[in-house]
Amino acid sequence: MTAVEPPEHVRSTFGLREEAPVPLGNWDGGWRCGDVVLSPVTDHARAAWSAKVRETLRVDGLRLARPVRATDGRYVVSGWRADTYLEGVPEPRHDEVVSLSLRLHQVTAQLERPRFLAAQPVAPWADVDVFAAADRAAWEAVPLRSLKMGGMLPATSPDGDRSLTLITQLSTLRKPVTTPAQLVHGDLFGTVLFSGGFAPGLTDITPYWRPAPWAAAVIVVDALSWGGADDGLMERWRELPEWPQMLVRAVMFRLAVHALHPRSTPEAFPGLARTADMTRLML
Repeated sequence: MTAVEPPEHVRSTFGLREEAPVPLGNWDGGWRCGDVVLSPVTDHARAAWSAKVRETLRVDGLRLARPVRATDGRYVVSGWRADTYLEGVPEPRHDEVVSLSLRLHQVTAQLERPRFLAAQPVAPWADVDVFAAADRAAWEAVPLRSLKMGGMLPATSPDGDRSLTLITQLSTLRKPVTTPAQLVHGDLFGTVLFSGGFAPGLTDITPYWRPAPWAAAVIVVDALSWGGADDGLMERWRELPEWPQMLVRAVMFRLAVHALHPRSTPEAFPGLARTADMTRLML
């Protein structure tokens, strides 16, 4: 959560001058202003794309935060976006989140690939570059080769080095997959809001161009590594297309994020290593 309040001119441009900002803990640094949430934006293109998609997207059994445009029609103003407020908090209802992922991606399969998803990571990296690099690492023939060749592989911690070793080992277990890539939300774990009998809520879409079962596998990897999920979670979704291969790539993706992200902590590694072992057993 950012400690910086949305500036007065931002609130005014979104028509919220009279609303006192209240910080929220589960909106990626968002501040509630009445029925609207103002959130800091790290990537203008992605924020504008997400807002445009969420403006008209309809998914059965899902509440979506709708963008609130500024008085001049913009989605993003001085690094802030505005969305309708949704009641709810994240809960460890992991199977429900996977199920939601499948419904969501049946709809997002109709969306075109945004141009920014083809952009190469550039130094100095922003957060989005870390995740883009990690995504590439999980799918390219030689993990992280493009970063090494470009001299962009940063020095890592001891657990980061162990992550890189695991990535190399897991890459040998990959086989070609035929499930088509499409637009998916690649960060659903911990971002779905639950509130009583209401449908689950979603405040944003983090886009990747990968098979839909991969996005489900990322949820499972996250839930097993850090969410206290029972070990049966991985097995319960075995019927998804090419599931073991999707899990391998999901674990490699998270290991690469752990190795590359400057804010990774050693405490996050043991859960990932355990999930990597579980994935090996499924293959």
